[in-house]
Amino acid sequence: MDGHSRMVQFFKVVLPLVAILMLSTVFLLSRSIETNVTVPFTQQDIDKRLADQVVTQPNYRGTTRKGEEVQIEAIRASQGTEGAIPTAAEFRGRLGLSDGGVITLDSNSGLIRPDKNTATFVGDVVITSTDGTEITTDLLNTSLDEIRGDTPGQVNGTGIIGNFTAGRMTFGTEKKDGPVHIIFTDGVKLVYEPEKTER
Repeated sequence: MDGHSRMVQFFKVVLPLVAILMLSTVFLLSRSIETNVTVPFTQQDIDKRLADQVVTQPNYRGTTRKGEEVQIEAIRASQGTEGAIPTAAEFRGRLGLSDGGVITLDSNSGLIRPDKNTATFVGDVVITSTDGTEITTDLLNTSLDEIRGDTPGQVNGTGIIGNFTAGRMTFGTEKKDGPVHIIFTDGVKLVYEPEKTER
């Protein structure tokens, strides 16, 4: 028997043994698959989400006509019944100003209307700007195509000059390419704190 024939006979024995060893290793190392997996939602939750058309963690990103950044997000949004306006829970917004400043908006709920270029923040609204001003109110209407907003009701706030209240607040640019100003009207009351201005 020549060397080639002996090698063929050798591989006829060795290769099947190697295959058996490999298969046995696969079975030994494989882990059992859990087939009884629980879904994190009850059937009632699923039915409600389908009925209300619930979306989790919706996120809106856009730019104003001047190129300023607008971001709005929520924990969840619901279309609700037919004809109802979509609402969102834990509504948050971020307005990036052209001068590098930022205005952040937080509220319990809200709604966004891209068809009308508006977003409304409702319930425990907190407005914070990078200059240290913090304002609270119950309702805030904002625009999506420009940095602009207004509160139809009272606002309470604190800033570098002290604490203040006002019957109404608006923010936006007075000129086309001017800076964003926050304006308080309808009975402004300020508690001046000189030590804050010295910091």
